[in-house]
Amino acid sequence: MEEKNNSNQINIELSEEVADGIYSNLAVITHSNSEFVIDFIKVMPGVPKAKVKARILLTPQHAKRLLTALGENIQKFEAIHGQIKQAEGIAIPMNFGGPAAQA
Repeated sequence: MEEKNNSNQINIELSEEVADGIYSNLAVITHSNSEFVIDFIKVMPGVPKAKVKARILLTPQHAKRLLTALGENIQKFEAIHGQIKQAEGIAIPMNFGGPAAQA
């Protein structure tokens, strides 16, 4: 029987506060030459102001890994649950006083 090398495993701790999660229905992505910044925002109908609920900073390499991992997981989800339908015609203001970005 061959033993697997466990030296590449990471023990990840998840606190109760973080495990509760944060709801977001808008992500604003900006980048510089050295990092990607993803702001997760909760927009409420009829409320002209929205708050950034979480900000994640990634290196370009990690941003690309996230893109790949998210794509793979969406494919797996759709294989089980069917194609995810995108809502059309939703008007969400894209400028909350910060720099112009893509979502």
